[in-house]
Amino acid sequence: MYGILQNYAPATDDFSADGFGRKRAWLGAKGYLIEIIAEMKIVISGVGEMGSHLARMLSGSGHEITVIDSDPKLLSEVDNLADLITIEGDTTAFAVLRRAGVRRCDLFIAVNHDENQNVLAAIMAKQLGAKKSIARIDNNEYLEPNNKEMFIDMGIDYLFYPEKIAALEVANLLGHTSTTDYVDFSGGLLALIVLKLEPTSPLLGRKLFELADDGSIAEFRAVAIKRGSQTIIPRGQDEFFEGDIVYIIARQDAAKSVTELSGQKSVEVKNLMILGGSRVGVRVAMELQDEMNIKIIEYNGEKAFRLAELLEKTLIIHEDGRNLDAMIEEGLQTTDAFLAVTGRSETNILAAMQAKRMGVKKVIAEVENLNYISMAESVGIDTIINKKRITASNIFRFTMSTDVQAIRCLSGSEAEVLEFIVKPNSPATKCAIKDMRLPQDVIIGGIVRGDKVYIAVGDTQIKAYDRVVVFSMPESISRVGEFFN
Repeated sequence: MYGILQNYAPATDDFSADGFGRKRAWLGAKGYLIEIIAEMKIVISGVGEMGSHLARMLSGSGHEITVIDSDPKLLSEVDNLADLITIEGDTTAFAVLRRAGVRRCDLFIAVNHDENQNVLAAIMAKQLGAKKSIARIDNNEYLEPNNKEMFIDMGIDYLFYPEKIAALEVANLLGHTSTTDYVDFSGGLLALIVLKLEPTSPLLGRKLFELADDGSIAEFRAVAIKRGSQTIIPRGQDEFFEGDIVYIIARQDAAKSVTELSGQKSVEVKNLMILGGSRVGVRVAMELQDEMNIKIIEYNGEKAFRLAELLEKTLIIHEDGRNLDAMIEEGLQTTDAFLAVTGRSETNILAAMQAKRMGVKKVIAEVENLNYISMAESVGIDTIINKKRITASNIFRFTMSTDVQAIRCLSGSEAEVLEFIVKPNSPATKCAIKDMRLPQDVIIGGIVRGDKVYIAVGDTQIKAYDRVVVFSMPESISRVGEFFN
């Protein structure tokens, strides 16, 4: 737990809970408020790749984590990686859920491989007393508005479908081919744009303060630079170099000009080749097959046949994507974009490298092994998709007491981008940004006030109910919300 000193509290000794079981203490010494927040109790159902990643991430944030799974080997592996409690048993058994302490848990996360098990476990946990209950699903039908309401009525607070979210990100990226990542915030009024600086980038050799001198800072702000394995929060004297990956917060009307700063021309994608008929690949085809020509290369003949029945406007090819001659014959050299989403990170990386060497302008690979992400970026792959980070982004906001509208975990970096709604009388409203004493590894990128958008500078004054987009390194994420709460 931790304490934060603020100077606008009444002098009382009352305690109150914030709805998540965390306690706040109003202490009378000199009229200051010391906010003491105890960690949350979180129960994770299912310890596959997704569950173990969440367990490591959330236990590292100081929360009390309990994981449930019927496989003792998986429990042993995650127990060696994180400080947590393991419970062996069926996640849909009342006795097991009670033993895991769901009666007093703040957040129950169901991420088993079977969506029916997740839905049932999440409903049971909520009925047993969990304050928030969320479940991973694999069925898009569950997310339709009327159906979604039914699940809420049954007690599930949030359903998430990682493959669909990943597919929507791919579709968005294919509309911004000169970027390595592109994320909308505040209803699209602000965007996070990630660029890799090519030799022709106009930013090369320039320092950050020079952008302020020529007025660029009014349209966008560089909030981070990734150089090799190092992530830099840029200051005025920092300079841009070839190969830098630059994270930029920009106004919507400046997004097009910002993407040109990479030095890479945007390409209109008319022909897309997808390697692997995975859920992500199928969802991408469903989203885009009315807008472009799509080919899916699938090695498994039975699966290829099923996909051909499902996707009427997509060409399904039964072929081994590792066979370069076969891929060339299917038009790899003339495709505008290539997406590798097989079940193996190694295959996806090698296939994407091969596509890049053959001249494909936009290459995207799904890399689920987190250890491979930096390597994949270093060999020229334009964009990395990782479902673990996508899921973490969707779940992490449930662990914060501040009104967080969105969180984005960034591929290739431990940093995160968060969007807050500023509460009245919060510390951020009491001074200009330069006087807020933000941690060194936190930077405010942009502010939305009604329909007006502002790129943040030192003299900017934040007001109540503003939407604020903030870039933070992991060490300070737990503290960021204090400034806006």
